[in-house]
Amino acid sequence: MAVDRLLPTDESVDLLALVRDLCEHELAPHAAHAEETEAFPRDAFRTLGKAGLLGLPYPEQYGGAEQPYEVYLQMLEEIASAWMSVGVGVSVHTMTSYGLATFGSDEQKARLLPDMVGGELLGAYALSEPQAGSDISSMTTRAVRDGDSYVLNGTKAWISHGPYADFFTTFARTSDDRKQGISAFHVPAGVDGLSFGAPERKMGLTGSTTTLVNYDDVRVPAANLIGAEGDGMRIALSALDSGRLGIAACAVGLAQAALDLATSYALERQQFGQSIADFQGIQFLLADMAAAVESGRATYLHAARRRDLGRTFTREAAIAKLVCTDGAMKVTTDAVQVLGGYGYTREFPAERYMREAKVTQIFEGTNQIQRLVISRDVLRSVG
Repeated sequence: MAVDRLLPTDESVDLLALVRDLCEHELAPHAAHAEETEAFPRDAFRTLGKAGLLGLPYPEQYGGAEQPYEVYLQMLEEIASAWMSVGVGVSVHTMTSYGLATFGSDEQKARLLPDMVGGELLGAYALSEPQAGSDISSMTTRAVRDGDSYVLNGTKAWISHGPYADFFTTFARTSDDRKQGISAFHVPAGVDGLSFGAPERKMGLTGSTTTLVNYDDVRVPAANLIGAEGDGMRIALSALDSGRLGIAACAVGLAQAALDLATSYALERQQFGQSIADFQGIQFLLADMAAAVESGRATYLHAARRRDLGRTFTREAAIAKLVCTDGAMKVTTDAVQVLGGYGYTREFPAERYMREAKVTQIFEGTNQIQRLVISRDVLRSVG
């Protein structure tokens, strides 16, 4: 079912039509097979890139589409509704480009950003480590200045796109200060010393390759330092605020797909001589699912509009990530219930939606971390 969206301009309405056409013809028909075979959808990203959809929120002068976040996120929701792995990949790529687009120098933006957001390249966000997930300050990957270069050593974990990425926004320790000792670097793929672990065997998002990334004396130009030494924590946390909105939108797209599936099935399935959609128990399930989807959409759009106005949105991003992903888990679980036994089989995508929803409560900051962010901001605002 097409969502009746409120968009701010005629240009964004045209963009929606383009995205929906690509979702219908280029993404949705391939999603089930790619997820079943764990095939990375590189061609799908190329298609989106050629259409200008890998740089939606970035300036036109650097090859982006310069769309407000409220538009970008609604386009992202459409993509995730058709194919969750691709939606998450677009969100990751957009977050990977954020650091340089926001904190980079004019020279860096002119030199690097057009390729990053122009559609040909795909990015990866190298922040987490095997022992440094929610606790970024525990990072051990190190970058040491050597003349006009930095030499990086360490291992990053849970990196989406892994060996398929063309560049890595990489965070590494440049001093022992726990919070002021982390710096950010633009690392192109193919440099000596960069290698990858075996793909993780995951519950869901099996089309989205996730691996370890190893840095073994990886040398990058000092000119690829993003911001100043020690700015990495600030860059990472700022990027995560926006990245959480991307995951929130993807979660709503996934929940919308599950709601659409459950509604169609309920109208077609006959029991006791009538459609199961006629039974109040099913109607109440569908009503709660619809309420969760609409609530999530309103929540992420509220945060996006604050971002577009230049207002603080850290708390709102955390709330959106929490509400949308918890909602997606509930909606996809209920979709399986509506389909009954068929929902538990791979004949229908309901079980895949349910598996895919789970990780949205975990990545870009677990929902327990979101509760910490929210509660601390609430207490600080009162105190």
